[in-house]
Order: sequence, then C-alpha cells, then structure tokens
Amino acid sequence: MPIDAAKALAAPPRTAEISWTPKDVQLYHLGIGAGVPATDPGELRYTLESRLHVLPSFATVAGDRPPGVIGALSMPGVDVDLARVLHGGQALTVHRPLPVRGTATATARITAVYDKGTAAVLVLRTEAADADGPLWTEEARIFVRGEGGWGGDRGPSARTAAPSGAASAGTPAGEPDVTVDRPVREDQALLYRLSGDDNPLHADPDFARRAGFERPVLHGLCTYGLTLKTVVDRLLAGEVTRVRSYAARFAGVAYPGETLRIRLWGHPSRQGGGTVRATVTAVERGEAPVLADTVVECG
Repeated sequence: MPIDAAKALAAPPRTAEISWTPKDVQLYHLGIGAGVPATDPGELRYTLESRLHVLPSFATVAGDRPPGVIGALSMPGVDVDLARVLHGGQALTVHRPLPVRGTATATARITAVYDKGTAAVLVLRTEAADADGPLWTEEARIFVRGEGGWGGDRGPSARTAAPSGAASAGTPAGEPDVTVDRPVREDQALLYRLSGDDNPLHADPDFARRAGFERPVLHGLCTYGLTLKTVVDRLLAGEVTRVRSYAARFAGVAYPGETLRIRLWGHPSRQGGGTVRATVTAVERGEAPVLADTVVECG
C-alpha cells in the first residue's frame, strides 16, 4: 500500500529552521492579489516596506520549506502519485503577530491518516516558534484519491473543523453582511507559486489534464489568503493583528482568470472580537463552490 499509516504516524517530527524577509512577505501579498490599486493606502500596507504588515496566512508559505501538500508527501510512509493529490482544507492559529522579518523553527508531523474508502486523508500539523515562543500552528488536510479502502479509521466528516476554541463551522444563515467580487489574474497562479508551492498542477497544462482538470488550477492556499485579506480589509479596518485563527475547507477549485465572489457574515468589534464566516464561489461557473465552512476568529 503506498500509504503506510502506521509508519507515517510513528515517524518522528521533522524540524527545520526557516526565515523570511520583507521581500518574501511582499511577494506573498502580491501573489494573493494585493496592490490593486497600486497607490491605495490600504494596499500599501501589503506592498510597501516602510508600511508593511504581515497577513497571518503568510504563515502557510513562510520560509524555505515544502508547502503543505508537498510536505505531507515527503513524510515517511507516504509514496503516492502527486496527480492524485488535492489539498482538502487548512486551519491556522496565530499565537502572536508575525514579524516582517523573522527566523523560526518549524516542526511538522502527520497527526492522522484517515480511510475514506475511495481516498485517504493525511493531516499534517506544523508548529512554528522563535526565540520568544510560539508563533503559529497550522493543519493541512491532504486528500489522496484512490488510496483508501484498507479498513482504517474514517475520521471526521469532510467538513473542516474550526480551530480550537472557535465557533463551529457551517453554512451561514441569512443574507451576507458583505459581498465582494474579486477578479483573479490570468497569471495569478504563476505569481503565487514563486512563494514556494511549485506543484505543476498550477502551471503545467499536461499535468493538470492528467490530474483531471481542464487546465491549471489556482492554489487553494492562494484563495485562502485572498479571502482572509478580504476579511481584514472589509471587516477589520486592515488590522492584521486582530486575526486569531482561520479555517476553511477547499470545496472546489478556482481557475486563473475567473471572478471569485466572497460573501462575509459577521461584525467583529475591537472590544470583544467576534467570528466571521465566509463562502467563496466562482461566478463564471454558476457560483460553483470554492471555499466552504470558512471561519475567522477575531480579537
């Protein structure tokens, strides 16, 4: 069996020193669509080094390390075809604001392997800390098609659990408080992959067809970051440090060149914080789902 669950779970954590600079932060922000309009003061928070703030989702690409999907497939006990792999969901807890320049130790291990019958699900947990203590904790859920059926634990449902302490995920009720349409550039995936996720699914048409898609798809984590930026800009007055945790399920794919419709529910206050829920759909494909069960906890 290409996935040896026992071996994957028993493997010792993989530890690496990671570092980043303001240029890495700026490149990530551009990769998720920041900088439009280029002279807008709100956008300069993401693009100009003298005003730079770090969007918490930068944690998913910080440092020279394999990204979630590639990182999971390089762990002991996992030997599968990359073309059968999809990123199923992501959860992030921020322990304190991310610095614009930093060095940290990232410790990663597979914490769960689930048998979904027609697929296997790997859960890769990464914790990062610097000299001052914990910075962030993230969990990536990786679906490997065709690798289930060995009689293992089925695990929780496909719905992404909210981070610890957060309100439960689910479909929001009522009309959204904010609706935003975000055009995705034709070259967005090519730009985003410069932050470290060079999976050919996002650039190579032949590989994308082998994986079952009509053309290269946008990184799920690009949509993830783009959505968090929208929450911060529209509901948190651009204050990135108010984000405490963020979880989303990748319910479908987005393609470069499409328009993403982001719907937000919530009114977090500076005094008491609060919860923001979101959905993301692809406008040109009849509002096909892209992100679901999306929850941002704010301070």
